[in-house]
Amino acid sequence: MILLDSCRVVVTMDDAGTELENGSLLIENGVITWVGRGRPPAGERPDVVDGRGLVALPGLINTHHHLYQTLTRVHAQEGGLFDWLRELYPIWSRIDAEWERSAAEVGLAELALSGCSTTTDHHYVFPAGITGLLEAEIEVAAGLGLRFHPCRGSMDLGQSRGGLPPDSVVEDVDRILSATDDAIQRFHDPAPGSMLRIAVGPCSPFSVSEPLMRESVALARRRKVRLHTHIAETLDEEEFCRQTFDRRPLELLEDLDFLGPDVWLAHCVHLAPADISRMASTRTAVAWCPTSNMRLGSGFAPARELIEAGVAVGLAVDGSASNDSGNLLAETRQALLTTRARKGPAAMTARQALRVATRGGAACLGRDDIGSLEVGKRADIALFAVDDLAHRGAESDPVAALVFCNSGPVKHLFVEGKPVVRDGHLVTLKHRPPPLRGRVGVGGVQIQ
Repeated sequence: MILLDSCRVVVTMDDAGTELENGSLLIENGVITWVGRGRPPAGERPDVVDGRGLVALPGLINTHHHLYQTLTRVHAQEGGLFDWLRELYPIWSRIDAEWERSAAEVGLAELALSGCSTTTDHHYVFPAGITGLLEAEIEVAAGLGLRFHPCRGSMDLGQSRGGLPPDSVVEDVDRILSATDDAIQRFHDPAPGSMLRIAVGPCSPFSVSEPLMRESVALARRRKVRLHTHIAETLDEEEFCRQTFDRRPLELLEDLDFLGPDVWLAHCVHLAPADISRMASTRTAVAWCPTSNMRLGSGFAPARELIEAGVAVGLAVDGSASNDSGNLLAETRQALLTTRARKGPAAMTARQALRVATRGGAACLGRDDIGSLEVGKRADIALFAVDDLAHRGAESDPVAALVFCNSGPVKHLFVEGKPVVRDGHLVTLKHRPPPLRGRVGVGGVQIQ
């Protein structure tokens, strides 16, 4: 039993937006059992964590990532999505389990230190003859203690068949479906409070054939797991879809039955008003990746319009090779700023941005047991210091200060009631990634 005592503010993110100054939370067996002021009801004597000067938030939820990309930051610095991919595919074609483990250790640790308690990963590169990739990142996430929603991704449309990726990184459809079904049966846990759930994640319209998209939909719905893909990220993609399928990207997904309450889509930058209506009516969710979309010059997702239409929108850092960081709290600030740049200074508040990063993320992943600090919810709690130099002068609104100011690493992070970060330091990472020396990366891959 743990008592988070006398926090500067407890930001519950409940439906009413309740915030408790000098609030406390009680954790028992991984669940929040009491939220209030003063002391909890009499019972067993808890371990006490001093919350003075700290803002308590629900653990942040990252809805789209590519952990394997963490070891290839700052490549293709002036390239758009297609050029960026063409430069990096040859490097990624040589990843192995050692690479994946090191990349996951770096990427997941970085997320945890930013206050992230739950993350997805969309892994779709499976070079021939290489095994253990999904298993490596699942093992790292379990060791760190993060709640994990990896997607068993896929690509079957190589360059020889009109796709973008080289043939060396695509797989046969039957192998993809078999490996995906195996991952679901081995790892997926649908129970409340689950620490590990698998999703089905064909990569994109320019790397996946129509038959694979249809079979992926059928598999996911047969196994009752969620579906994920990239869509409407760039104008190049839209032109590809028009020329190849005579459809715009969202129209293509609708034809493939790849929309619905069990689907969340990454990016959704280039949407027509009809697309937004289509997503709202089908209850399809969106992973919003503002930094990645700016870094690659893709544009600005209409997140404000999606939210106003009733679409569930979560926040995502995306892969570290198109973001060069994995700080989800910093991404929350980007969400606020890009929305204001597009729509005006009142278009998004700090609390609305934080809600996207918490409740919105939970909705993307189909979870009602995380995303808020309420009795009965899982004890995923991030505590941030607001009494330090970065927040001096922001005492009038410490909650907004987390978004407007330059917040440092999370002070404490609990996931399922267990400490993952304590006093700004990871307490769970058992394996340290080897340093990159010179131009040689993990597994001997040349990173130039």
